[in-house]
Amino acid sequence: MTIAPDDMRQGASLLYRAMRDFVLSTDDTLPGKFEITKEGIVLDMMSPSKPHELTVLRVRKRLEQVMPEALVAHTGEPDVEDEPEGIMRRPDVMVITEAEMEGDGSFDPRTVRAAIEVVSRSNPDNDWVSKVRDYPLIGVPVYAIFDPRTATGAVLTDIHPTPAGPRYATRKDFVYGEAVTIGDWTISTDDLPRYQD
Repeated sequence: MTIAPDDMRQGASLLYRAMRDFVLSTDDTLPGKFEITKEGIVLDMMSPSKPHELTVLRVRKRLEQVMPEALVAHTGEPDVEDEPEGIMRRPDVMVITEAEMEGDGSFDPRTVRAAIEVVSRSNPDNDWVSKVRDYPLIGVPVYAIFDPRTATGAVLTDIHPTPAGPRYATRKDFVYGEAVTIGDWTISTDDLPRYQD
């Protein structure tokens, strides 16, 4: 039996839609946060901790102080979705224009100026591995990672083609206490909380 590329794409699209329907049907009914990656559904079982949420809040506020008024540092729903790639993510913070928030449906990843993630204590590979692969694949130009486990982070930029697909070419690491530049905006990382053992 031969499977043509169009058949494979159609099958992948059907599988993605089935996963998407499942994820959407579980919103607010099952614990944790569901996202769809190239490997399938990812579930972060842990509820966000206070240090995680405080980091999200402080990063959002600091970004909004330095960004133009037309941009927002949005937290929450809806998801960022690229159906052809089979990826649906929900960044902890995303920089997007207020105008792009109008209407219904998911955010188009090509309208997201930057995605910011605070590393989960329960599933750090989701932020450091899967999203490092997924965000350039769907065209998010800047990806910033804040890691309360180690008080460090990184900003990834400059999407370029590779044999494995689009990847970030530039990575700038930082430690808490340093100023960090995310896109066109520089913010302080002072007083960001760490996870306690």
